[in-house]
Amino acid sequence: MTDAYIIAAAATRFGRQSDVSEKQLARQVYLDVLADAGWVTGDDIDIAYFGNCGMWVVGQGSVRGQVCFTALVADGLFPERVPMVNVEGACATASMALHMAARDVLSGQSRVALAVGVEKTFYPDRPELTARLYDGGIDRFDPHEWQDYYKAAGTAAGKPFEPGPGRTIFMDTYAMQACYHMKRYGTTQAQIAAAAAKNHAHSVHNAKAQYRKAMSVEEVLADKPISYPLTRSMCSPIGDGAAAAIVCTKDVLDGLPAEVRDRAVRIAAFQLSGGKYRTLDEDGLSRIAGDRAYARAGITPGHIDVAEVHDATAFCELYQAEMLRFCGEGEGGPFVESGAASVGGTLPINTSGGLVSKGHPVGATGLSMIYELVSQLRGETEEGRRVPGAEWALAENGGGVMGFDEAACAVTILHRDR
Repeated sequence: MTDAYIIAAAATRFGRQSDVSEKQLARQVYLDVLADAGWVTGDDIDIAYFGNCGMWVVGQGSVRGQVCFTALVADGLFPERVPMVNVEGACATASMALHMAARDVLSGQSRVALAVGVEKTFYPDRPELTARLYDGGIDRFDPHEWQDYYKAAGTAAGKPFEPGPGRTIFMDTYAMQACYHMKRYGTTQAQIAAAAAKNHAHSVHNAKAQYRKAMSVEEVLADKPISYPLTRSMCSPIGDGAAAAIVCTKDVLDGLPAEVRDRAVRIAAFQLSGGKYRTLDEDGLSRIAGDRAYARAGITPGHIDVAEVHDATAFCELYQAEMLRFCGEGEGGPFVESGAASVGGTLPINTSGGLVSKGHPVGATGLSMIYELVSQLRGETEEGRRVPGAEWALAENGGGVMGFDEAACAVTILHRDR
């Protein structure tokens, strides 16, 4: 077994880009990730993993990655006969693609592997397509199971399960979890707003973020209500984008130019966990994946210098800070409100702006987290959100819904010696 290293990472700008196709996004991020490695073509790539969730809603399924890379092969930019494996795992898709690339390298099956995530969720003329895309993230065979679960949970949380127009069902489930947390631990709406305000402030310094406007806690609280206690600026938007990374073995790394070797980041650990219909007071699946990842990397949560977590809503950041042991259970609200999770705090979280401000093109999100953390470990992020001297970084990326769990969770730990 050998170590696996990220030698290149890239991401497009995230946002509502109705005039840009999936093929164009794939080309852009692929050329960008080649350039980050100092390559003109991908001739050294042995295998590629292509993450996407929604192309089927516009009629393209089964061979999504192959279709998006057809022109790149014809142009001599991507090697012929290299296998392209399509990956889908809801919002955790891109992280799964990276994990598969790393597994290929660690197993010795491949020396260089590419992971790509591409997604469009914005269809201004056909909003029903966006709804169809998100509908796949929950059980559609036996909907009575989650309907019964949420009705019972609503009673316990003090917030009835009442889906409404203008939002996905996932916002209602997150709102119910937030209400339960508020009821159990005394978490306040203002503390949830503090997480959103922090991330909007971080994104001002991220040129690739969907939103780049600072917001105060008061402005977040006064924004359009979505599902109490969540307001619009506490919720991730729809948008389009792509992200990618190139992973290689130690022997390949050793043969690369010094300027590439000096920017390489080691994948110290990666772990997946699966969701279930848990009880309201039971730990979530990110606790399992996180603990396994810490053990694999041989570190503790105290080693982490910077993190990106899956804040599909601002409440999720509070919860994930607890599940990943950055603070005690029930302490996520005070932890974020204190400034600890801000740039300059003890453990900056979501320096990219997080999903609520950077954006959330579903199948690209996980790799955009990796791009952010690789940039942080290299010391290459913009001023205003840089974490100086960071050596250890963690990404947590959840996908789909199974009760109050995600259906899948991916935790990745990265390391760079300084």
